[in-house]
Amino acid sequence: MTRRLLAPVVLGAASVLALAGCAGGSPAASGSASPTSKVNVVASTDVYGSIAEAIGGDFVDVTSIITSPTQDPHEYEASAQDQLTLKNAGLVIENGAGYDAFMEGLVQASGTSAPVIVAAEYNHDYPGAASHDATASPAPSESADDHDHADDGHDHIEGFNEHVWYDPHTIEDLTAAIAKELGELAPDHASDFEANADAFTKQIGGLEDSLEQIKAKDAGAKIFVTEPVPLYLTAAAGLANATPNEFSESVEEGQDVPPATLLESLQLLDSGEIKVVIVNPQTGGAEVTQIENEAKAKNIPVIEFTETLPDGQTYLSWMQSNIAALSSALAA
Repeated sequence: MTRRLLAPVVLGAASVLALAGCAGGSPAASGSASPTSKVNVVASTDVYGSIAEAIGGDFVDVTSIITSPTQDPHEYEASAQDQLTLKNAGLVIENGAGYDAFMEGLVQASGTSAPVIVAAEYNHDYPGAASHDATASPAPSESADDHDHADDGHDHIEGFNEHVWYDPHTIEDLTAAIAKELGELAPDHASDFEANADAFTKQIGGLEDSLEQIKAKDAGAKIFVTEPVPLYLTAAAGLANATPNEFSESVEEGQDVPPATLLESLQLLDSGEIKVVIVNPQTGGAEVTQIENEAKAKNIPVIEFTETLPDGQTYLSWMQSNIAALSSALAA
């Protein structure tokens, strides 16, 4: 698969073709680099912005649309300034799979010719991921009919965990794709991008080593997650997700947890089987509060995994902190 962008479902076939026809994705595109300029990279969230900065170094200017933990990518409404930012982009990076669906509308409305890299497509569980290569698409070229797996209530891919930045393997592949695309946009600095990507990938390997250490000691330990956010990371650590599916799905969808599911969850905490409870502080509700309170009453460690970078953190330092918190909680 050579495409890196899901076509917005609101586009008609003619609109898609028109947009595809005007997109070049070459170094001459708006926001791309001449030998003396930087590549303008626009990321949907600061998670991907941080990764782009690590790979691009001094040769990129990175703008992240969402940088605050109070902004929910699922509900974010793009502004005119966001549209202008996309128009001037040399490279666009988004999560995809419905997580940051506002980006699809921005790409269409801005008329940008910048290539778009979709992180979710580098995840092995993503539909069709195995067939892609590391070349970004300069524009949407698929019809709305090609994307009928979107759930009407949430726009995510049914059965797919969209929080792919918590998967080290996905980020390793994404890193290579970003370095390759930047090298095509700014050929004079291709070797710099490649060197930065190699260094970044080695540090991802360090994260994987830390997860293997948890796995060696705590494989099979049961955890409860109020939302699916951390599940790629916890799976890499060999931990077992014991959360009733309907609980985490309801929280993710912003719906009330059914009373029977809440009771089942509370009973699970009372059983003594759960070693750690993980919450996403950016979402919640009365049921999540009940779970937190019950866990604390039972002396079950409660830790937080967020969707955006905490202040002062890079992607790597953030993941290191998450893994350290998980290890400490399991040892408690």
